[in-house]
Amino acid sequence: MRERFWERHTLDELDDEEWEALCDGCGFCCLLKLEDDESGDIATLNVACQLLDTDTCRCSDYDNRFQHVPGCTKLTRDNLSAFRWLPASCAYRRLAEGRKLAAWHPLIAGDATRMHRKQKSVRHFAVSERDVSDDDLEDHIIDIIPCQ
Repeated sequence: MRERFWERHTLDELDDEEWEALCDGCGFCCLLKLEDDESGDIATLNVACQLLDTDTCRCSDYDNRFQHVPGCTKLTRDNLSAFRWLPASCAYRRLAEGRKLAAWHPLIAGDATRMHRKQKSVRHFAVSERDVSDDDLEDHIIDIIPCQ
């Protein structure tokens, strides 16, 4: 990877390895979302995809995730703007908005666990979808993003 690529190049100029390295491993992408059919509002739950390791906040089968979870989020340069529910702390969102990476980001801090200590990941609150029945999902809403 190129030195400090996130400061020297636009998101469109990044190669695949650099794009993937931007992921801070927060796990917010892996939280389930419910969209209200009438309003278009998106509710984020504290319930994580069955493949998310809630301790490391990484996918347990990243290379094969789409085979196991067809609705898995695939964040790309082309669809980034469609994911309006990304947290303000997300590296992709920050760079797309012209902001710098957060000090706790692994590329800046040189430590993949600092973000967990700063509680910038889902580690401290996420539960696996394996442990929540579909009937109880609405009880796990932690945020609602209004339709814009």
